[in-house]
Amino acid sequence: MATSSFPDILGWLQSLPPPTQWPTNTKSICICSSSQPSLQLSITFKTLTHPSPFSLSIVANYNIPISLWTSKPLKSTNNNTSLDQQGTISKLLTNIIKDILNYCPIKFSNAYLYLPQPNSIPDLKDIVNFVFLALAFIVSIYEAPQDIRCDCINTIKDQFACSWARTTSKRLMRLIGSNTEEQWMRSMNLAITNWVIELRAMNHALKSPSPMYSLAISTLGLWKIQLYCPVIAMEIEKCNSNGQDDEKLGFSLNYHQLEGVIQLNYQVTVRDKWIDVLVSIDNVRCDIMRLVNDALLKERGAGIDEKHFPSRISLHLTPTIQTNVLSVSVSRSSENPNREIGVERSIEGSLEPPNPHIGISVSAGETVTTNLKPWKFEQSVYGNSGTFSWFLHDSINGREVFSSKPSKCALLKPKSWFRNRYSSAFRPFTRQGGVIFARDEYGESVLWKVVRDAIGETMEWEARGWIWLTYWPNKYKTFYTETRRLEFREILHLTIA
Repeated sequence: MATSSFPDILGWLQSLPPPTQWPTNTKSICICSSSQPSLQLSITFKTLTHPSPFSLSIVANYNIPISLWTSKPLKSTNNNTSLDQQGTISKLLTNIIKDILNYCPIKFSNAYLYLPQPNSIPDLKDIVNFVFLALAFIVSIYEAPQDIRCDCINTIKDQFACSWARTTSKRLMRLIGSNTEEQWMRSMNLAITNWVIELRAMNHALKSPSPMYSLAISTLGLWKIQLYCPVIAMEIEKCNSNGQDDEKLGFSLNYHQLEGVIQLNYQVTVRDKWIDVLVSIDNVRCDIMRLVNDALLKERGAGIDEKHFPSRISLHLTPTIQTNVLSVSVSRSSENPNREIGVERSIEGSLEPPNPHIGISVSAGETVTTNLKPWKFEQSVYGNSGTFSWFLHDSINGREVFSSKPSKCALLKPKSWFRNRYSSAFRPFTRQGGVIFARDEYGESVLWKVVRDAIGETMEWEARGWIWLTYWPNKYKTFYTETRRLEFREILHLTIA
């Protein structure tokens, strides 16, 4: 994995000499040098006298610098930049995070940003530097001039793939809380979506930076995986060409993101001769959330009701070191459903009164009714892996949705199950278009038997999963269909005690 070459912004700010020793009232550091002109972070004091307010800005270093972002004024209370003071660092962090959140056109009335005091934040330097990295990325997309935008984005995006950035981003999300995390991810993924669309307009077939963000937590008997991915960055498994050039439909489909949460409960029980490790489903949630507001989806898109829906979810849990594993068992048998078939036969006949042409009319009919659940759940074992899988089926013909496509005749039927799928009483989704699998119906489990020698060890489990999203027209008149797939992988920990 790549290593970070992003500069230590906090260290640079704290090492600056007092502004009274500066030849001018501005100091700068390069944060993106591959482009000409370069991108720089500057700190500027209003005056060189003490005390004096100062601000930070990101500028494109032309002959006449162009400011792309400027912080709110910060107060100086001693002879340096005050970046050693807890209050100043906290205000700077809050300022930058709020500016990033403001790039998302959807405002959350319940979003409240609270940060602990900097002296209580572990790895404060990494947090501050990562926030500046995210700011430089989003500012490059929205504010950088055309002649340097691509170079800046391509240089900065590579930093997100390194282990430092991935680790620090997870710490930042824990720090700002779940509500702010959702808005942060929508802001970042909206920027990625806009950038990818711009690349496509220029016929650049490049993958997006950081197409997926995921976070894994192992604590207090709970495994939790949270992930976000813009739909435009998901791999297309299949589609038909009809409708790909429909700009309105493309706008609606592209400006959404997948938000997923997988929560599993685990329990360790020490037996006389072995150890039981039981993992069961708590919650699996999958939502497709818009990245722009309803008004924009109606004006430039095909409407708020045209978007992908989950059609399959699969999760594999595997101990990474399997020498301690004796066996693995699942708690659910293979599906053996009852099939309810109602048969109704009728024969109708009529005889006309006598006349030169005697008329006899006979008709017969038969109706067969089959009740099917839209979602089918399966468990299975591969080696020492336990798997959970959910499949969505077309309730008309029973076929798996993710691997098939409806006929044109089916797409035209106004009462097909996938039309009005977010408002029908028989919808297989929530009203917002997602799905929730909870323990009330899917409280299944996988049991690993582990040797007693593992007591006191911390075992690793790999959680590897796939989520398929499918689009079939809802209210919009089109024959276009497609299915996209996202793969994720996280490591979970469990202490055998």
